[in-house]
Amino acid sequence: MSKYAVIMAGGPGTRLWPMSRKSRPKQLLPFGPEGRSLLRTSLERLTGTFDGEHIYVIAGADHLEAIRTELPELPEANLIGEPVPRDTANAIALACAVISQRDPQGTIAVVTADHIIEPVDRFQKVIETAMARVERHPDYLGTFGIKPTWAHPGLGYIHRGPKLDDGDVPTFEVRAFKEKPYPATAQRYLADGEHYWNSGMFVWKAKTIMDQLHRHLPQNTERLVDLARSFGRPEWPIKAAEVYEPLDKISIDYAVMEKAQKVLVVEMDCRWADVGSWVELRNVTGTDGFGTAALANKLVPIDSNDNVVVSSDDDHLIATIGVRDVIVVHTPDATLICAKDQAQKIKDLVKKLELDFETHT
Repeated sequence: MSKYAVIMAGGPGTRLWPMSRKSRPKQLLPFGPEGRSLLRTSLERLTGTFDGEHIYVIAGADHLEAIRTELPELPEANLIGEPVPRDTANAIALACAVISQRDPQGTIAVVTADHIIEPVDRFQKVIETAMARVERHPDYLGTFGIKPTWAHPGLGYIHRGPKLDDGDVPTFEVRAFKEKPYPATAQRYLADGEHYWNSGMFVWKAKTIMDQLHRHLPQNTERLVDLARSFGRPEWPIKAAEVYEPLDKISIDYAVMEKAQKVLVVEMDCRWADVGSWVELRNVTGTDGFGTAALANKLVPIDSNDNVVVSSDDDHLIATIGVRDVIVVHTPDATLICAKDQAQKIKDLVKKLELDFETHT
């Protein structure tokens, strides 16, 4: 079995402004263990399971230079640049088409670049199990379900069906994908033991995913397969721009996974944290005795509780007095102060800044 991995490293990470910028998106920020970037942490989780020659990264073309610096051990030919973001279905279709040109019988794992997943040895065992499962059931598309630890209303869920395979790592057929639920529904999902958090990670045979993409997203897939034939050639940048610009944005869940007849879910019993917003930073840093999550070298709080405080400058002092449920993020050219329950509006702020203060995005 030839094994390949694709790290999805696109996305602007606007909810983590002002540290996440167009030139340095969240996957390149030092939110991983011991200050490593999330992208490097993602690569290190794959080391030992996949040969470096078989690990690909798909990201914005503008970020490839920074990614080359961050991951120098990967072949340059394994870095795929998207000229504009067009969501996960198109990114996955292009990456899998590139791999299919190389090995149409390969088995591909698609993983994320912006999650904390521990312990690594358990993650690797689950990945290896999933790849063995789709070898045994090659007509299935595979995904990974995270055992929920609380009734999170902001995540998608997977409703598992009958058990497909026994073993140390349970595998089930997928009954349905569920959108972000109301809190009461999320509580029910947690209680019934039949629902997983949707990890956004996948495993499949190259031929199977390409067949499903041709079936459910034919126009985009035909263009992306044709584009893949030009990967690494001089005409690539111009052709990529021509192909990508008119593509509709669509996620792989909407485009394929929710429509496919044969989908399996492998249980990933790991600590899993989506570093998607400042409120979720506690999943990375933990909190102090006053409920504050901090990544700041010099922080002096007085009568302050349940805050998020971040500074990119080790010498910059942040002092808080009598504040609660506030986000404070300091960078050399911008400082964010935001009520935690208003954090969803950071994306709106970034849109405004793109119009009024382009140098700050």
